[in-house]
Amino acid sequence: QVQLVESGGGLVQAGGSLRLSCAAAGHPFSTYAMGWFRQAPGKEREFVAACSWSGSVTNYADVVKGRFTISRDNAKNTVFLQMNSLKPEDTAVYYCAVRSGNWPTSVQGEYAYWGQGTQVTVSS
Repeated sequence: QVQLVESGGGLVQAGGSLRLSCAAAGHPFSTYAMGWFRQAPGKEREFVAACSWSGSVTNYADVVKGRFTISRDNAKNTVFLQMNSLKPEDTAVYYCAVRSGNWPTSVQGEYAYWGQGTQVTVSS
């Protein structure tokens, strides 16, 4: 059974920081990219960041570049999203996802497994 469990969400003031974690288990991929996506109320889910198996190749949405950093610990099958300088428009449910390929694509349809999401709320 595939499990992706996100944690680290919460309520933070604008300008603050949060660190999200996502532990993956049970999927059949030996090497895989992992990504973060988010969905704000009334909006479609959008790409945030992704990284390759080694973590050496990363991909960020323009709106988070310079503020968010994705990293991973393959020994723990975990991906992280460090979010700094948070803005109210970052408020959303954040989802992690796993794909079989190594390229950290922003295309949602390329990701096979998804977590349940963790809420991030940024107050002004």
